[in-house]
Amino acid sequence: MEPNIQNAKIELIQWLTTLEDSSLIQKIMDLRKNETKDWWNEISDAEKESIEIGLSDADNGKLKSNSEAEKIYGKWL
Repeated sequence: MEPNIQNAKIELIQWLTTLEDSSLIQKIMDLRKNETKDWWNEISDAEKESIEIGLSDADNGKLKSNSEAEKIYGKWL
């Protein structure tokens, strides 16, 4: 990371240790919670279903090797 980002993080840590305002601390906690959302909860049901189908295919050995995929789709790559 850039040195100025490291300095900013240190300044924030120092500032946080001095905070006494619980409402401000709660706002920071809420911000942190919103920034760490699980991507799975953010995608559509269709995307989730597609991923589940792919995982099921993988579990059942329904996979093609990379070389097979290149033979089939190579003209578009």
